[in-house]
Amino acid sequence: MSIETDIKQNAPFRTPYQRVMVNLMYTSNWIATNQTQLLKPSGLTPQQYNVLRILRGQYPNPVKVSDITERMLDKMSNASRLVDKLVLKKLVLRTECPSDRRAVDVVITEKGMELLSKIDVHLDEWSDNQRKKLTEEEAIHLSQLLDRLRE
Repeated sequence: MSIETDIKQNAPFRTPYQRVMVNLMYTSNWIATNQTQLLKPSGLTPQQYNVLRILRGQYPNPVKVSDITERMLDKMSNASRLVDKLVLKKLVLRTECPSDRRAVDVVITEKGMELLSKIDVHLDEWSDNQRKKLTEEEAIHLSQLLDRLRE
């Protein structure tokens, strides 16, 4: 389905660049909505999921909250608040950094790792369905084009 059909636009876009930007924004929101629906049964928001993935990537090493902030996909997220919510869910541990008392170290718990493993199964299924829509070469090319846009 075309972007024009999806957003019910009758008039053509003024330029291909305007079309691609609208298409990127629409597609980004479509992916985010799908991810939110996949995460809903686990009780996580996409931002909380992002924090857990960052921590899993560093496991077993702790990560400072400031480092989590730098790695977040959504730069507007409040990493400290997200960590607090994950602590309440017992998915991460928060401790004072021994080398800098103002800094806080965060590490994912076993419960957090188990939850990510369960989520991975559902996200892999969703990704497999998406994989049928683009060849591997097309996915690589699209990623390269998106990287160029952000340069």
